[in-house]
Amino acid sequence: MHKMHMERFSRTIEQAAAHGLDALALVPGPNLFYLTGLSFHLSERPIVVLLPVDASPVIVLPALEAVKVEQTTVGLDVFPYTDEEGYTPAFQRACASLALAAPSTGSGHRPPTGSGQHCVIGVEPLQMRLLEVRLLERCAPGCQLVPAEEVLGKLRMRKDECELEQMRRAIAVTEAALRSTMRQVGAGMTEREIATLLTVEMLQAGGEGMAFSPIVVAGPNSASPHATPTDRPIQPGETVIVDCGATVGGYAADITRTFVVGELEPELAQVYEVVRAANGAGLAAAGPGVPAEEVDWAARAVIEGAGYGEYFIHRTGHGLGLEVHERPFIVSGNQRPLEPGMTFTVEPGVYLPGRGGVRIEDDVLVTPSGAESLTTFPREFISL
Repeated sequence: MHKMHMERFSRTIEQAAAHGLDALALVPGPNLFYLTGLSFHLSERPIVVLLPVDASPVIVLPALEAVKVEQTTVGLDVFPYTDEEGYTPAFQRACASLALAAPSTGSGHRPPTGSGQHCVIGVEPLQMRLLEVRLLERCAPGCQLVPAEEVLGKLRMRKDECELEQMRRAIAVTEAALRSTMRQVGAGMTEREIATLLTVEMLQAGGEGMAFSPIVVAGPNSASPHATPTDRPIQPGETVIVDCGATVGGYAADITRTFVVGELEPELAQVYEVVRAANGAGLAAAGPGVPAEEVDWAARAVIEGAGYGEYFIHRTGHGLGLEVHERPFIVSGNQRPLEPGMTFTVEPGVYLPGRGGVRIEDDVLVTPSGAESLTTFPREFISL
């Protein structure tokens, strides 16, 4: 097994045991990629890695995917299945190999992962489907399935240098694409046309994929934080919110800037400066030992002080890495102290219904002495 994956496996097992778990069950997604480097599509063919705290990990997967495991340095015992056979027998064999449902021996000796009757398996509550849940319940009867977000969330919050390098590359790609796209934008172009152009530019700049479908919305549409691009042409004087991010090596960028074609009306120009100041206040507040909610408070205080508090309708930020939204969440009530290596967004916004919105989003790294903005795209108001 690759040294990096060995270290991650070791920390995962340690955390699982500390939380009273006998095993973890992982499905295709960020946690599986983090631990193994393996990437699969979720489909009607289930794939599950069972990671016990005191035995070798196993993977159940379609035979057609087995070559991926053979080509890695990850030490997984493979239980493949064919379409003709179906997946249930392979899951039964895998669970039996780990004694997940073994009856009590009566000798007082505990099988590798418990007696089945008392085995506790941690699952990914936001990733695992009912399909995999029912399979585990059927093939490991008596086991208790519990959420394991505390275990898995903690593991990925602090990024190592390899992860940070991928994030820096993703951000550089995204910023290059954003610069190139904005040079081509003008009144009359539709939101969808700009979003399509931006996607092409990110791929041409070296992006391996999209962290999410780009948000390009203007005028009244920009007053909705997660609106989707439409065929509406952009009009002069409207704010244009562009929220985008490429992926490199599986890691995401997430950047938002607000532009205008032509001149902006006075109040929206004022709102822009308020949001820019709030963004700066959030960045300035971040650092090691600072509770995550204090970054939210710092940005929110600026907007509330300017009289726009009711129009700031979301949290100030979210963790960023293999997922676009992950821990730590920058929101009131999250008292978790920030630590060096944590990465998250600072993205205050003001949204005036029926008129337009402004959001400025940066990607931030907590350092031993403070915080670094990984994004460098200008925050000053830009007229296209």
